[in-house]
Amino acid sequence: MLAWFERLREEVPGLEPFDAHTHIGFNDPDEFRCSGKELVGALERIDARAFVFPMHEPDGYSAANDMVIAEAEASDGRLFAFCRLDPHDDALAEAERALDRGARGIKLHPRAEQFTLDNPGLAAVFAMADERRLPVLVHAGRGIPALGRHAVEVTGRHPGMRLILAHAGISDLAWIWREAPDHPNLFFDTSWWSPADVQALLALVPPGQILMASDAPYGSPAWAAVMATRNALQVGLDAEQVRAVIGGQALRLAGGEDPADLGPAPGHERLSRDPLLERVYSFLLSAIGQGFQGVEPTETLALVRLACDVGDDAPQTEVCRWVEGLLDARERYSPEGDGRPRRFAPGLHFMVAALGIARTPDVPLPEFRGLPAG
Repeated sequence: MLAWFERLREEVPGLEPFDAHTHIGFNDPDEFRCSGKELVGALERIDARAFVFPMHEPDGYSAANDMVIAEAEASDGRLFAFCRLDPHDDALAEAERALDRGARGIKLHPRAEQFTLDNPGLAAVFAMADERRLPVLVHAGRGIPALGRHAVEVTGRHPGMRLILAHAGISDLAWIWREAPDHPNLFFDTSWWSPADVQALLALVPPGQILMASDAPYGSPAWAAVMATRNALQVGLDAEQVRAVIGGQALRLAGGEDPADLGPAPGHERLSRDPLLERVYSFLLSAIGQGFQGVEPTETLALVRLACDVGDDAPQTEVCRWVEGLLDARERYSPEGDGRPRRFAPGLHFMVAALGIARTPDVPLPEFRGLPAG
């Protein structure tokens, strides 16, 4: 990813990444773990900053919020702490306590804590966020009922609050993009693995309302910056808009500033419709689905390789070489010690990276150099 990111920095000078969605913690039931030191190290690889908040803590969030605030204070300006709240547990008091200690925003997770955004315990929290112009990031991915209508209502009631729907707002993206221009304090982050969803977001929602994010440790800041930049360029955003999506707008929100107006959504005309790469993409998508279920997708990945056999001088050759190179790297990869739960097929992240470049064929790649045998 680092070589890809440096190539994109040549294409868009002045990229200053700011990851809008990262976690640290050690008690999440899903078995992912991340320390402050590990997160800072991942951010340093691309000279990025980040919003950070606790992972799921079944026993409550006061101690976890204090830990995140302490890690942010020790990060030399690289981390901006958010406090995580449970509306069933005096959320306003915990928010005021954590903000007084140095938190810069709020994280809510309706799936983990089993609530909706119209929960009475959040009314005073939203009013305070409105008054203080705070960013409030909400899980809006898998495993929850649609929450978009409550999000639209609450952003209309509280124009000073900056509400960020995580994971490209996939729970409501089918319709909420139409409402976004009329709710400039409603934002979306890009912390999702599927290019189809992220490109739909970038094509249909004004770029000033989109923030690059990794969901670290589930994804890496380098991967997130590469894929968000590639997807943004593929849909036709200009350099100023890309710089804002990758970091500039999040930095404004962190400082309590008014968000920059970056113009309307570009539409979907620039999205790839290459029929040969669509075959590569569809087989990769099937393989990733098997990998998420813990199934080794041997036969499906063989179909990916066959779909990549386009010849040495086809327009798709460079992308296909990179896809095959990533699959080769996956075969050499050992999952020992990488911290990922064993319920997934190993090396899933190589397939996700390949999926991303198959859907961004018009964006430059580093020169492909295959590794010698052995």
